[in-house]
Amino acid sequence: MTDGTTTFIPDLLYVGGRFERARALACDAEGRVVSVVQVEELKDEMRAVRLRGRAMLPGLVNAHSHAFQRVIRGRTEYRGASPSDSFWTWREMMYAAAARLTPEDIYDASRMAFLEMLLSGITSVGEFHYLHRTPAGGEYDEPNLLALEVVRAARDVGLRIALLRVAYARAGFQKEPDPRQQRFIESDPDTFIRNAQSLARAFGDSGHAWLGVAPHSVRAVPLEYLRAVSDYARARELPLHMHVAEQPAEVEACVAETGRTPVSLLADEGVLSPRFTGVHAVHVTPEEVRLLAESGACVCACPTTERNLGDGVVPADLLLDAGVRVALGTDSHTQIDLLEDARELEYHLRLRTLRRNVLDESRGGENGEGRGMSALAARLFECATRQGAESIGAHAGEFEPGRAADFFTVDLEDPTVAGASDEDLLPAIVFSLTRAAVRETAVGGRLLVEAGRHPAQDDIVSRFRALQRRLWGSDK
Repeated sequence: MTDGTTTFIPDLLYVGGRFERARALACDAEGRVVSVVQVEELKDEMRAVRLRGRAMLPGLVNAHSHAFQRVIRGRTEYRGASPSDSFWTWREMMYAAAARLTPEDIYDASRMAFLEMLLSGITSVGEFHYLHRTPAGGEYDEPNLLALEVVRAARDVGLRIALLRVAYARAGFQKEPDPRQQRFIESDPDTFIRNAQSLARAFGDSGHAWLGVAPHSVRAVPLEYLRAVSDYARARELPLHMHVAEQPAEVEACVAETGRTPVSLLADEGVLSPRFTGVHAVHVTPEEVRLLAESGACVCACPTTERNLGDGVVPADLLLDAGVRVALGTDSHTQIDLLEDARELEYHLRLRTLRRNVLDESRGGENGEGRGMSALAARLFECATRQGAESIGAHAGEFEPGRAADFFTVDLEDPTVAGASDEDLLPAIVFSLTRAAVRETAVGGRLLVEAGRHPAQDDIVSRFRALQRRLWGSDK
């Protein structure tokens, strides 16, 4: 052990796919995991933090977020003038919010979203950021002002952030420019790349914020622009995220423009790679699943948003069976609870197939003999941790030496998990835990949430409530 080592000693530590007793997590002064050690091996001079009555697990990784959309939670749950409410009508409220937010508003909305993430055990986020310009469509003196406000919010709360800077060039194939999207648009790839490079320099090497790039979708980025951004990301080994096949209309428009479906187009153009993440991928064919698997690409499913918008069901069974990594995201923040997204990944398939345990790879005997009880839960938890970390380029997601010492704890006396055996605890957490059972959250070995509260929580909530009153005219 080295000077500055801190050890965290819970009742149960999740390591190697199971909960272990009498184990401690040792991390160094830089917030990296040194080792998992037996409690009896600890030296007297080590700084020890005892977490009694707690189970400790690696921090959750949220691979897809639009933080500013936190301001429209609850404001789209009614049918408007359109007889057929859908994703496309939902966008109208999103555009209305996006047009009204000042830089400080974006900071306050982002802090609120990021606070909720930490309180639920999320320690890293991939922020798919596409608000770049003034409400009138002009460039700020600092072209990355809004991105820097989001990153400031993450740093002030304590969350790690991959700022996935979005390339957005048009309203869609053969569509006139949409004035409601003018805050998103950077019409040429040279402008986008110049601003992305400037943002990367601003981040430095802190490890708490880093750059990824995100061509928004095939409808928003024409082919030549997509190629330029993809080449830029490949040369610098950056994460590259993209909305893919979220809606049938998107697939149809791509076929009309290019003669190919979105995934086929991305495969032909060499965009797919182990650093690529396709967000949603709801409407994909078995052939497209094969292309994703062969490239080593990841898919980020966002089940709570996909069910809220009526997008459809991510074919997680086809993806995982083919060897495609699946990460999870909270997307529009209708609900910020990544464990809920994990269980919905399975539950949506149960509703579609009329079967249970669809994603369970294990094969148990009758009467539960050899049932491998936690295999399904472990698979879903990996989507919420390690595979999410791989998607956004976070050196986190598991308790391995050299990785970030990011974790959350669960109160073993919470009613949602009380009475679970060591073997049954992970399924209880994945399928039944409520956010109130998350008591501590740490990033880089530093406790940011203790006993279920963040030190800046009152200020963050107060400022967010004031923002909502200004935006929507509420007097409460």
